[in-house]
Amino acid sequence: MTSTVVRGRISESRPGTRSEMVAIVGGGAAGALATRAVLTNTTWRTALVAPDSRPGTGVAYGAAEPWHVLNSRAGAMSADPADPLHLVRWLRERGEPAEPTDFLPRARFGDYLADQFAEVTKNAGDRFRHHFATATSVRRRDTGYLVTDDTGCQVHADHVILAVGNPSARRPAAVSDEAARSVEYVADPWAFGALDAVPADLPVLLVGTGLTAVDVALTLTANGRTTPVEAISRRGLLPRAHPELPPPATDVDLPAGAGLRPLMRRVRQEIAAGADWVAVMDFVRTRADDLWLRLDHASQERFLRHCHRFWEVHRHRMAPPVAARIGDLLDLGTFRVRSGRLTAIVPHPDGGLTVSVEGSPDRRFGAVVNCTGPGSLPDTASGLVADMLRDGLLRTGPHGLGVETDADGRAQPGLWVVGPLRKGGLWEATAVPEIRGQVERLTASLQQMR
Repeated sequence: MTSTVVRGRISESRPGTRSEMVAIVGGGAAGALATRAVLTNTTWRTALVAPDSRPGTGVAYGAAEPWHVLNSRAGAMSADPADPLHLVRWLRERGEPAEPTDFLPRARFGDYLADQFAEVTKNAGDRFRHHFATATSVRRRDTGYLVTDDTGCQVHADHVILAVGNPSARRPAAVSDEAARSVEYVADPWAFGALDAVPADLPVLLVGTGLTAVDVALTLTANGRTTPVEAISRRGLLPRAHPELPPPATDVDLPAGAGLRPLMRRVRQEIAAGADWVAVMDFVRTRADDLWLRLDHASQERFLRHCHRFWEVHRHRMAPPVAARIGDLLDLGTFRVRSGRLTAIVPHPDGGLTVSVEGSPDRRFGAVVNCTGPGSLPDTASGLVADMLRDGLLRTGPHGLGVETDADGRAQPGLWVVGPLRKGGLWEATAVPEIRGQVERLTASLQQMR
């Protein structure tokens, strides 16, 4: 059946005109930012297909606890690319003191995105509707696309913007099938209630030592837990900390070749010569997509194999209060971090899971939480994305990091991708500033097609 209007009624085009329909799939930050940008053009009709009651919050901000804060400063997180202080003013207008250098609670940033979405969709009136449902298929039609949701409703669209977020995490190879089916194995720590059953009287193992592991450690220790939470990864590296205030910006003359070694050498030379490593990393981030695309395929593979984790811990840093809390937990021994290679995770006869690490005795843990982050495609694709890959509407992108698109995010004529699924073709594709840039370029391309 054809979908009914859930919010507003999209008016018919005036005689002699045709107002094209854009369907946006996904209600997280990428979907909300795309909706906001598309609706600024009054010639477009827009339908959002997403179950979210507050689009913009998504997994990253909707499931955040009070102790979860952004790992970027407020001055970088505006929804408006032309107004860097938009978020800061939004907070001040509500009586909340805020500075561009602040690290805000993630839930509060989710409130901001939801408010921006609500404002722009209200102003759009009958040009917008929201289908409170999950998209299950996207099919090509003679003209445009047909988006079907899990209620059986359909949206006929001239353009579809896919904004569905990250692929799910891959199950570590060491986790047995029986362990994966047990309640002691947490496959997705961001699922509703996922950590509720984690025991407080037995050690817990986090697989991964990045920002997800940091967030989970903060949650598990928020109520005074004393039984250790341990995190393990191949290198055992925690994210570095942001300084309290950003260092002065720097400019680095980076080589423009297709090889990785000269680029790494130049960055190391700059830091060895006295440049602030945070400033150097921030500068490289602004050039990251261009640098990534200049590398040949073999150099990209070497980067992923040997340098990726070092980039992650220096690029995706902890906010100062988070770093301070993690430091306290490490000093107390409540949080522990180690390197190692997992060889087996199986159920323990007395409950919990037995974990085997190469070169170490087996140990029993009350729970194991997968904190490894997004997996690679096509193996960890959502049902919708997997279906579109099988149908040929999407193609797996470089290194399985995302899907293949052109520079504007176009996967097929009329089919667009925004957000983390752009990774691989781009390097920086997951943070709000980069998603904002993707949306800006995508909508500019849409405008040119009118």
